[in-house]
Amino acid sequence: MNKKNGQEFDLYFGPEVGEGQYWRDLLDYRGLVYFLAWRDILVRYKQTIIGIAWSILNPLFFMVVLTMIFGRIGKFPTEGNTPYPLLVFSALLPWQLFSAAVAQAGKSLVENNHMVAKIYFPRILLPCSSIAVCLVDFAISFSLLFIMLVFYQWNPGWYLLALPVFLLFGILAALSIGIWLSAINVRYRDFQFIVPFCLQIGLFISPVGFASSVVPEQWRLLYSLNPMVGVIDGFRWCLMRGEVNIFIPGLVISFLVTAFMLWGGILYFRRTERTFADYI
Repeated sequence: MNKKNGQEFDLYFGPEVGEGQYWRDLLDYRGLVYFLAWRDILVRYKQTIIGIAWSILNPLFFMVVLTMIFGRIGKFPTEGNTPYPLLVFSALLPWQLFSAAVAQAGKSLVENNHMVAKIYFPRILLPCSSIAVCLVDFAISFSLLFIMLVFYQWNPGWYLLALPVFLLFGILAALSIGIWLSAINVRYRDFQFIVPFCLQIGLFISPVGFASSVVPEQWRLLYSLNPMVGVIDGFRWCLMRGEVNIFIPGLVISFLVTAFMLWGGILYFRRTERTFADYI
């Protein structure tokens, strides 16, 4: 207890706060998310030759490769009258947002160890700011989609209005896993090598290069345990004007898995947060 001008006040340092105060701190420190995101955006493209164009070239390259492998060589079917490149690119957008956000969020605490070890702020803001950076890349990549829609003379119509819902779904899916990984990676640095490997496998077991309809019906519910199945199918439904069917039970399962992982990730993060400075 301290006194100033005859008035008593509490002087607080550190994270030993109740749950209510912790979540109020998230609002008080929300400007830190903008600052960290802006810093990372500037650093990411510093001293690069073509700068933000990488955000367009990267998904464009993967679209060509996956279209050749699954569409031309594998002879996987499209859905409705959807051009196969559009089918692939509409899945690449949420997948690359998810994979980049998970990778960046997973190492956010370790890369900002100087902040974690010296000052107090809600640590969960670090993985959140990493995902905000990935949203900038997503917005840039999304501009290429409009060029493709004009090229193929494809009008999504009113279905496009539902896209923000599935975008939020994808952000929550990335955050749910990113929070877990960021906390685990503080103590077990092996995960910085495991995560890229798992994301590479995830690209091929998620419906990115093919439509979910090729999965046998008896496996669809099990397949939907992958939260990105619901996100990708939702994106395709919005962008392909409803010609891509959504497996509603699978969408519900994907959402429930995401909600459960997000709830568990926050609990684990809060439980281990006080030990971060010791291990970093």
